[in-house]
Amino acid sequence: MSQKVPRTVLIVDDESSIRDMLAIALEMAGFQTVQAGNATDALEHLTSRLPDLMIVDWMMPNMSGLELCRRLRRNPDTASIPLILLTARAEEGAKITGLEVADDYVTKPFSPRELVARLKAILR
Repeated sequence: MSQKVPRTVLIVDDESSIRDMLAIALEMAGFQTVQAGNATDALEHLTSRLPDLMIVDWMMPNMSGLELCRRLRRNPDTASIPLILLTARAEEGAKITGLEVADDYVTKPFSPRELVARLKAILR
């Protein structure tokens, strides 16, 4: 029997507590996780290995998660990576802006179980 290789999720958030909580929830669901504390670190990681999906916080210092998603979509090497935008911005205009570049939009506070379910649905 062949062993199924776990899918990898890159978590990009400037808050380590959120990254750690997401990593635990995803690893319990059978995913491998990699963490980046900002957009620059995430871009650096992408030069060595592309994840199966990325969870990106919108509001980060220096380069926002929204700008990171835009850059990923413009690059042919990363354009097809599924993206989930994580944010405290719940207003309709922000959701529409976010969904123009991301595959899903999750507002804080959020349920880790729901986020895992959304992630699985995107990867189906």
